[in-house]
Amino acid sequence: MKTYDVIVVGGGSGTIVAENALMNDLSVALVHKPPVGGTCQNFGCIPSKMLVFPADRIVEIQEAKKLGVQAKITSIDFQSIMKRMRTQRQRGQDREMEGSKDIKNFTYFFGEGSFTKEYTLQVNGEEITAQKIFICSGARPLIPLLKGIDSVDYLTNETLLELTKKPESMIIIGGGYIAAEYGHFFAAMGTKVTIIQRDKRLLPNQEPEISDLLKNQMEKRMEIVTNIEATEVMKHKKGYLLKGMDRLTKKEKMFTAQTLFIAAGRKSNADRLQVEKTGVELDSRGFIKVNEYLMTNKKNIWAFGDGIGKYMFKHVANREADLVWHNASHDHQVMMDYQAIPYAVFSHPQIASVGLTQAQAQKTHEILVGKAYYSDIAKGIAMMEQETFAKAILDRKTGQLLGFHIIGSEASILIQEVVNAMASVDRTPSSIYQGFHIHPALSELILFTLHNLREIN
Repeated sequence: MKTYDVIVVGGGSGTIVAENALMNDLSVALVHKPPVGGTCQNFGCIPSKMLVFPADRIVEIQEAKKLGVQAKITSIDFQSIMKRMRTQRQRGQDREMEGSKDIKNFTYFFGEGSFTKEYTLQVNGEEITAQKIFICSGARPLIPLLKGIDSVDYLTNETLLELTKKPESMIIIGGGYIAAEYGHFFAAMGTKVTIIQRDKRLLPNQEPEISDLLKNQMEKRMEIVTNIEATEVMKHKKGYLLKGMDRLTKKEKMFTAQTLFIAAGRKSNADRLQVEKTGVELDSRGFIKVNEYLMTNKKNIWAFGDGIGKYMFKHVANREADLVWHNASHDHQVMMDYQAIPYAVFSHPQIASVGLTQAQAQKTHEILVGKAYYSDIAKGIAMMEQETFAKAILDRKTGQLLGFHIIGSEASILIQEVVNAMASVDRTPSSIYQGFHIHPALSELILFTLHNLREIN
């Protein structure tokens, strides 16, 4: 058995810990299941946005007539779009493999590891141990316990990236951000899309009015059915037949499509890693339990990233990686702050959020709420953005920003100003008010939203 100073499980954001350990002249083993790189690089952020970007351009052309521009799309090269994404993904993998060669005190175990006993992992038939272990093992698509699911072929956010032919029709089971983004993509490509959502709302964690507007806008290009509990799937002459029960009326509904895409959530990879054999505890959902310092219940074992089930975003995992390394190498411990985590949904229209929703904030705060439409500002009028908007939530007594939510063009960019303010010492919009805002530009939407604050009982 070989002993290292540090073992890192997971080659996504786990590489940040590995790099820090190497810079401190420690011996490092990085254990990672193929392909090289993490979820973001291979199956998530990067490849999905390479697909969404051309989808955005397609929909913009289709909607240009509202601006007096009559344009026509003559063809969409689905195969070329998919090939470009895979080529770029392969380049990223090649760069990472090349960069990991001939590094002093570093061993890359390219395989799926699992714990065999305390502080000991087995990978590729070899056992290794270390004084400190960092688990960034990630998550995978959650496949629901659906009758017939084991007897049919289905796509996930991982396998659909290998498609070379555009599906003529598709049923998407799920109503979260993966379903919204890929629903947008495939509908833009010309696929007949049907989204089947168990909850009463699309993107149920969003502000209700944002969820409602997104559904209304997306329904112009696809079918979205909510309150449906999928119960059974089977092969059909048209491809697949999905049976579901309406959760309100209790009536059975049936849907058919050529392809089936499962986007029902994420499942921690901790079970495959068998962390219980080293004494690490899991929560009721199977995610690794950590405290506010991202320490597991086992001394000198930390966990972070998707596998702990907090906020499954690359930017969060990167921050967590920096924090666990600090806590593992310093006496002074730092808590992970999740109060101002921003995220975006690259649907059409685009969504961006940070902090609490109104319903969450009202549980513990007296609040002020501000709302402004894109059409309230000059740039929004020029763009004919008539229904999209932003919403601000502040603590009435302290003036601190509690949450901010946007649906509309460039939402993921616009929200950054608010994120920076929420990360400041006082967490108030003072820095936003003090800075100049270009007129006419979309950034004025943030100011207009904050100018419209009012009390909520």
